[in-house]
Amino acid sequence: MRIEDYFRRIQKAIEDCPFVTSSAITYDKRSTYEGFIRGEIYFLDGSVLHIREFVDVESDVERLLYVYHYMDSSKRLIFRYDNTGHHKKLGLPTYPHHKHNGCEEKVVASKAPDLATVLDEIERRIFSTFFPLD
Repeated sequence: MRIEDYFRRIQKAIEDCPFVTSSAITYDKRSTYEGFIRGEIYFLDGSVLHIREFVDVESDVERLLYVYHYMDSSKRLIFRYDNTGHHKKLGLPTYPHHKHNGCEEKVVASKAPDLATVLDEIERRIFSTFFPLD
């Protein structure tokens, strides 16, 4: 796959999410197969997802760096997925992949999600806010 194809895949995932109100994403082609993606995705409830990915798609999609930082409308952390290697001492089986769940200190093991998976998680969260199960 070429990096432009991956960029289109990212844009489609954003467009397919029904709760997205706008986005500001930059796509930086570094080579035929490598690129950097950075930006924000804004949602109906005022929440925002900050994303960063450095990806190599030559043989498979390999996200060498990723951060999906999701905050509510008051700018409080809801969750952040990343693969920064700063939690090795925790001995997480998915190291360096992990999730900050609700605060910086609450770090849990997590497989590396892609943007579509993160958007699905946000969609379920927003949907349950507008249509709670009683």
